[in-house]
Amino acid sequence: MLICYKTITIIMKKIFFALIIVAACSSPQREESSASMAPLQEWDANQKLADLGITLPEASAPVANYVNAVRTGNLIFLAGKGPKKADGTYITGKVGVNLTVEEGYEAAKLTGINQLAVLKAELGDLNKVKRIIKVKGMVNCAPDFGNQPEVVNGYSDLMVAVFGVKGKHARAAVGMGSLPRGIAVEVEMVVEVEE
Repeated sequence: MLICYKTITIIMKKIFFALIIVAACSSPQREESSASMAPLQEWDANQKLADLGITLPEASAPVANYVNAVRTGNLIFLAGKGPKKADGTYITGKVGVNLTVEEGYEAAKLTGINQLAVLKAELGDLNKVKRIIKVKGMVNCAPDFGNQPEVVNGYSDLMVAVFGVKGKHARAAVGMGSLPRGIAVEVEMVVEVEE
């Protein structure tokens, strides 16, 4: 009787573990995860830029004794850039004083275009971007202005439009009493790239 009980217990344990393995392999979460990875492999950041009608400018040179980007391992740390226009001038002013939130949004988007120019100069191909990791957006604004996130969305929305889910990032959007040369927005970024 004791032998029979031990045999039944062993068989039951094997059935239990087999059911766990079958449930794990057929989990909807696993299927969703592999399905969500497929678009990452097919996404073409360079084509997305073209679809958006964006032509990247030449990456502008640093204005002091620093570099545009520093790579360590598979991370690139991009120095802060501002909303430099094609004619070489910048969007200047304080959001909430002489610039609207919408104008601030456009300034942040232009800053993103300038950062992508630096990133392309560093990598040669934007498809080498594995993930936008962190964005720090600084908004030149009035002391009582509280819509910095809506302004920096101009930058974040561009990153997602160009890189898809790889463009979703951690972020800070903060207000500043002033920024260099009176620019409206300055953004720095950390990017993970393919080895």
